Amino acid sequence: MSHEPIAAAEVPRSNRKSIYPAPFAARVEGRSKRRLGEHFGLTNFGINLTQLAPGSASALLHHHTKQDEFIYIVSGAPTLVLDDREYLLRAGDCCGFRAGTGLGHQLVNRTASSVVYLEVGDRTAGDYAAYPRDDLMFTQIEGGAWILTHKDGTPYPASP
Repeated sequence: MSHEPIAAAEVPRSNRKSIYPAPFAARVEGRSKRRLGEHFGLTNFGINLTQLAPGSASALLHHHTKQDEFIYIVSGAPTLVLDDREYLLRAGDCCGFRAGTGLGHQLVNRTASSVVYLEVGDRTAGDYAAYPRDDLMFTQIEGGAWILTHKDGTPYPASP
């Protein structure tokens, strides 16, 4: 944890792998994050400087029941998928995703260049993330950890 200013690009990239189970993790394989909020010890919300390699996605199409999210495009031209609509974004564009709306969202990099964006999300406890196109559910438990299950509640096997 730091209390000193720093260039965002100097915050080390996270070594954490995706918590998505196979085969979903492959869709975000080209995603890397610099966890800016954690660098400063923030606990009420998270801020990530995220890079998407060509062909990668920010996440599977999803929506949250309790946690709001916001994105700001720093560079590149990702496609924002909002349910069945798509929008080509450019540097300086932004979008917010209010919890509880059921509006699925994700960023996809369909270009040959990297995309860099800021993502901000709150950490409201007891959240549930739904994945309308995939057999996946995320349920947040006490302490902030996530349980990953099929939509029928059957757990996915633990990652190796």
